[in-house]
Amino acid sequence: MKNFALIGAAGYIAPRHMKAMKELGGNLVAAYDPNDSVGVIDSYFPGADFFVEFERFDRHISKFQFENRMSLDYVSICTPNYLHDSHIRFALREGADAICEKPLVMNPWNLDALKEVEKSTGQRIWNILQLRVHPSIIALRDKIANGPKDKIYDVDLTYLTSRGNWYYTSWKGALNKSGGIATNIGVHFFDMLGWIFGGVKQNVVHVHTHDRATGYLELERARVRWFLSINSKVLPEEVVAKGQTTYRSITIEGEELEFSGGFTDLHTTSYEEILNGNGYGIDDARQAIETVYDIRNSEAVGLKGDFHPFAKKPLTEHPFDLHRNNYK
Repeated sequence: MKNFALIGAAGYIAPRHMKAMKELGGNLVAAYDPNDSVGVIDSYFPGADFFVEFERFDRHISKFQFENRMSLDYVSICTPNYLHDSHIRFALREGADAICEKPLVMNPWNLDALKEVEKSTGQRIWNILQLRVHPSIIALRDKIANGPKDKIYDVDLTYLTSRGNWYYTSWKGALNKSGGIATNIGVHFFDMLGWIFGGVKQNVVHVHTHDRATGYLELERARVRWFLSINSKVLPEEVVAKGQTTYRSITIEGEELEFSGGFTDLHTTSYEEILNGNGYGIDDARQAIETVYDIRNSEAVGLKGDFHPFAKKPLTEHPFDLHRNNYK
């Protein structure tokens, strides 16, 4: 039985980590989150100790290991993006491997520093790159690898996931904490595309605002037009008519890639690979981190060149600006 600790237990993604631990016979010994809305723990590990102060959580982990003579094998990290680096370091200092949600870190140079921490501690850093274990994505990668070696594919990526005004009040709406739209909701798609189609040759940003990001990404074997948004107003009419709030589409050479299902068990599969020593580490995460960093720090060129059709969708004001304008 492997012993786990969990940082960020109240987050949206944390239950998937708990489920993976449970299904693979692990034991969650302690969890931490400054928010105490964590009743979901009862569904998986009701005996886990829980803390809302990091200092007490830190002390408990030390006592668990040194007084109880028990080892902590993994620390799972489901915290806001800008805290990942710090919490990964905590895990490694405690003699545990880190299992971290995407993005692994905010900046490419953070990866180099973490490699040094890995070397000095002898522990490993694992990144949850769940699309790499999706059966449809694996099949596509195999198809491309076994296809014509000189073919450059035309790809359109569209990912719309509606978010309410709460998003802008939370850490996700703060650029310095989440990295913005492309980093927060797009990094796993950019990782998937790089995993399938190779290294980045060109990275152009057409529009990058509070509620959307769109651009052109040229990879070794693909020309990718991409569009990401959290604004429900950009959803296609047929999606709205069905009462749906999310739209996910990837077309390769005009052919739709069907991968809407099969998402519920991807974290368990990822954990299984990690426990077997076959997970994805720092070097695997690097290209996507560099890609979203460049997007975040590039000047948007506007609707020039080969842009995604959704890029023409009308821009909207930031909800905070609308609120302020109502009281002028």
